[in-house]
Formats: sequence, C-alpha cells, structure tokens
Amino acid sequence: MSRRPAALTAAAAVTGALALTGCSDSGTSKAELSVSGSYMPQPVSADMAAGFLTITNKGGTKDELTAVRSEAAGQITMHSTLGGEMRERSSFAIPAHGRLVFRSGGNHLMFEQLRHRPKQGQTVTLKLTFAKTGPLTVEMPVKSATYHPTTGN
Repeated sequence: MSRRPAALTAAAAVTGALALTGCSDSGTSKAELSVSGSYMPQPVSADMAAGFLTITNKGGTKDELTAVRSEAAGQITMHSTLGGEMRERSSFAIPAHGRLVFRSGGNHLMFEQLRHRPKQGQTVTLKLTFAKTGPLTVEMPVKSATYHPTTGN
C-alpha cells in the first residue's frame, strides 16, 4: 500500500473539518439582536401611551419583531407612519446587519388600555417577541412628555 492514499485521506479529512468549521454557528449566521434608545414619553392620556426604541441586528440573518407585551398595558400595537398615514402592523422586519427604528413621527409602539399611568422617572418592562430569535426583555424609561432624543434614534 502506498502512502499517497493515506495522505489524500488525511487531506480530505482536514478539508472536511475546515468546511464544517465554516458552517458552524459563528454568530454571523444568525440574528444577533440588541435594543437601545428605548423610552416612553410620559402619557398625557390616562389609557394610552407611545413607545420608541431601536433594535439592532449585528447578525447575518434577518429576523422579525412579531409581538410586544407589557404588564403596564392591556395590549401593545405596532404602527408605521408613511406620508402622514399611520397603519397598524403585525410585524416588522429587522434586516441582517441592520436596524429597526421606532421614533416619533415614524414607526412606533402604542400602549393601549394602560393599567396605570406611568410617570417620568419610572420604567416600563417590555417583552419583545421575534420570529427566529428568543424574546428580549427591555426596561423602557419614562421621560418627560416633551422629550426628544438627540442621538440613538
């Protein structure tokens, strides 16, 4: 038996191992979601409030925000605003290596049927649900009713 087949077998094994390593879950092949810039302006209404945040995806796969829940509200709906027209949405795409921004005058969350009226300085806990990634819990600070962020959103 010659050494050549053994050398080829070893080379094939190393090549196969490298190929598998390339296919392993190195963090870039899935969505990597994080939340920043979250806030709720202190509600002026006793039963409704708005919420804003940015979801960043550093991963190589897109995901989708499919639901938002909080003990602070009976329900939370997601809306987009285009050309001055507000539309309720059942989900929002979060592109690979991209961001989903909820900001005043654009995409936003509506807290409906508030169980209590959050005050400036308090926080509201949210659970964000995604199509592919596990849920994220977010502590959303309540800011003044006139708060407008200068960075982040």
